Amino acid sequence: MIHDSLNNLREEIQKHNQIESLDYERFGVKRGLRNADGTGVMAGLTKVCAVEGYVLKDGERIPQDGRLVYRGIDVRDIADGCRAENRFGFEETVWLLLMGSLPTKRQLENFQTMMSEGCALPEGFVDDMIRKAPSPNIMNTLARSTLALYRYDENPDDTSLENVLRQCVQLIAQLPVVMAHAYQSKRDYYDKQSRIIHPAETSNSIAQTILHSIRADGKVGEEEARLLDLCLLLHAEHGGGNNSTFATRVLTSSGTDTYSTIAAGIGSLKGPKHGGANIKVAQMLRQLRTAIPDPDNDGQVLDALCKVLRRELGDGSGLIYGMGHAVYTLSDPRAKLIKQNIQDFPRINEAEFAHDFALLQAIERLTPQAFKIARGEKKRVCANVDLYSGLAYRLLGIPEDLYTPLFTVARTAGWSAHRIEELLTCGRIIRPAYKNVSNPHHYHQIDRREENLPARDAAYIPAEERE
Repeated sequence: MIHDSLNNLREEIQKHNQIESLDYERFGVKRGLRNADGTGVMAGLTKVCAVEGYVLKDGERIPQDGRLVYRGIDVRDIADGCRAENRFGFEETVWLLLMGSLPTKRQLENFQTMMSEGCALPEGFVDDMIRKAPSPNIMNTLARSTLALYRYDENPDDTSLENVLRQCVQLIAQLPVVMAHAYQSKRDYYDKQSRIIHPAETSNSIAQTILHSIRADGKVGEEEARLLDLCLLLHAEHGGGNNSTFATRVLTSSGTDTYSTIAAGIGSLKGPKHGGANIKVAQMLRQLRTAIPDPDNDGQVLDALCKVLRRELGDGSGLIYGMGHAVYTLSDPRAKLIKQNIQDFPRINEAEFAHDFALLQAIERLTPQAFKIARGEKKRVCANVDLYSGLAYRLLGIPEDLYTPLFTVARTAGWSAHRIEELLTCGRIIRPAYKNVSNPHHYHQIDRREENLPARDAAYIPAEERE
């Protein structure tokens, strides 16, 4: 009965909520805040991050190798510099994004101490907010817990720089702990597996803390922690125009609190079109393993990719997950760095991982050719960060449940930097316009109304054309 009623309501909604493509063109609406060439509409200015994948010359996009720049510094230089000095880089990156410059040794040590001291959750929080209300999706628990932390803050609504910075640093430190407890509670309640909790060691980096907290034995190898640290560093920020960061900017502009703002970013990142894409890659890879017995056989790989594009294989979306990006054209620097570090990782030579790594590289190499065969499109398309990040997590024994939450833990740094910048530099609430394209209708008394009427407003009639 309820199911039939919902079906009827769905049909009614669909009848009256259609907008024709012609209307978007008529009023020059840029759907998704995207220009016709796929680039983003210029909506603001930032000093936090630059995402570069092409140059404009005489109105034409000229592809170039991608660059990701944090506060004017190429992310490759940050990653290479930390590795050369045998240091973890995520905490340094957090400082850089928030403060705007690289920390000195003393500043970094003090900042790491501040984060270690700030990671503790309020007394009773884990039992009341996480263990008693586990969720099958850890992102849900992260968002709910972030909002709940508001009530433990003595000054939650103060948007002064000092207070917002305190809140942001504390959330960056606390969310890895929330994630670990949420994961263990999910394992206990939904998966019927043992709930294992290891006390955090204050001398550990965030990458070490995460791996320590989710492993039964709590043991973490140096190379393992460095690979996760690199992933966190590369996911920490990606410009002000991505969906979740723009969401945090929008909420910040309204004057709301830090907890509501970060929770909005989490809600956005949960979406499969945004932060959930690396899980889509993992799901696609499992299907392709069956269709491609030999990843070194280009014919098998190409045939399978063409089937994906024709919606004959995969999830029916016609998308090859992990390939293509709104900005990057020739290469995604994050994908290149993760791929490079995977190649040097000890476990990559194990049969399971070697097979999948070869398959991912074949997908990266042959996808442009598949577009040409399946769709007749000569398309520049490069691997994005999601193609290889899932394999990196698998090498570390990290379950899929934590793929997007790990993205969240890292990206909270970028959201925080943009929140602070929005508060300091903008001062106006973000309010874009929406053009109403419904036609005028008369109000009818209830006894004159009929059910199952045909759809109205199939096409918008401009005012000057109405009778």
